[in-house]
Amino acid sequence: METVTIRAEVDADAAAITRIVELSYAPYIARMSRRPAPMDQDYAHLIANAQVWVAQRRETIVGVAVAHLRLDHVLLENVAVHPRVQHAGVGRLLMRTVEGYAAGHERREVRLYTNEAMTENLEFYPRLGYRESHRAVEHGFRRVFFVKTLSAT
Repeated sequence: METVTIRAEVDADAAAITRIVELSYAPYIARMSRRPAPMDQDYAHLIANAQVWVAQRRETIVGVAVAHLRLDHVLLENVAVHPRVQHAGVGRLLMRTVEGYAAGHERREVRLYTNEAMTENLEFYPRLGYRESHRAVEHGFRRVFFVKTLSAT
């Protein structure tokens, strides 16, 4: 695969980010019988109020990660990768970027959640060192929560 770079988003990226999220999450609509929550986010708002990174191949955005800095952790709200480049390491690269952000802000944990219908994620996150912390229903979504404790530097 061609080189992928990670950079902070800019306001002009909102439409491309929205498109990546739509394409990435579309297969889950049938499994969940509804649109996954990330599909209905306002990415222009998130760009202004969260930490957002894009993965870029040449001039094309192929992935996105959205995270929030909390008092004692970083909440990874969303990672989405264009279906054309899924399984090529883009998601892992975005996850490492978020973990580096957390460490750089002296946070020892990254927390995230996924929907239990997204079974691929339930296998993917543990391979990256995340452990399931709990399950809960929030806003009608059956969520599985994960946490990763980062090494002290």
